[in-house]
Amino acid sequence: MVNSKLQEHLDKEHKMSPITTYLKEIVYGGSDGIVTTFAVVAGFAGAQQMTTTYPLVIVLLFGLANLVADAASMGLSNFLSLRSEKDLYNMERRKEMYEIKNHPKLEREETIEILIDKGFSKSDAVSIVSLYEKNPEYYADFMMNHELELPDPRGENPVHTGLATFFAFITFGFVPLIPYVFMSKMNSLFTLSCLFTFSALSLLGFLRWKVTKHTFIRSIGEVILVGGVSAVFAFIVGSFFKL
Repeated sequence: MVNSKLQEHLDKEHKMSPITTYLKEIVYGGSDGIVTTFAVVAGFAGAQQMTTTYPLVIVLLFGLANLVADAASMGLSNFLSLRSEKDLYNMERRKEMYEIKNHPKLEREETIEILIDKGFSKSDAVSIVSLYEKNPEYYADFMMNHELELPDPRGENPVHTGLATFFAFITFGFVPLIPYVFMSKMNSLFTLSCLFTFSALSLLGFLRWKVTKHTFIRSIGEVILVGGVSAVFAFIVGSFFKL
């Protein structure tokens, strides 16, 4: 039974919030949502430079269609990717369990070599392997990590991961379209979209900094840089076309 002080330490230091758990999906899906949707807006803005105006409905049609289709595609792709990763991991782990059970001497020698490469003396490596052999499940986990160098995905839920990617893409990806949906009668919609997009990218970078504790400027700057470069390319491509 875990004592109260240890439990308090575990809750404080190791308990992960939903944002922390799905940070990769939020940053990956959110940034891709912002960039791809804003690329549509920027492309039309670039094309507008050669004309007087363009129908607002075209931007909304292409923007929303792109947003929903790409969000579904990314969510499903992430789901299938994690499912495949788990299937591969489980298959390789079954092989390791078979080797531990049916070829213990070879596995022992192999593990000793791995531990020696990690900096243990041979006598310590032999002692450690003797302990591992008493717990085949942990032994297999060790070999998966240090021999095959495969991360353990068994604690991840493909459905939750796919949904996190989908909703992050939809939520952040809708931001560049806000001026076109709610402020259509105002002037300089593209400028407003740029400001909203910059704010969304900054928020995404802030979340990244808050969780990873990397430098503030790096966390926000990298996200904004990726989005900005993509938008510039979309704007340039759009400028070659006339609506």
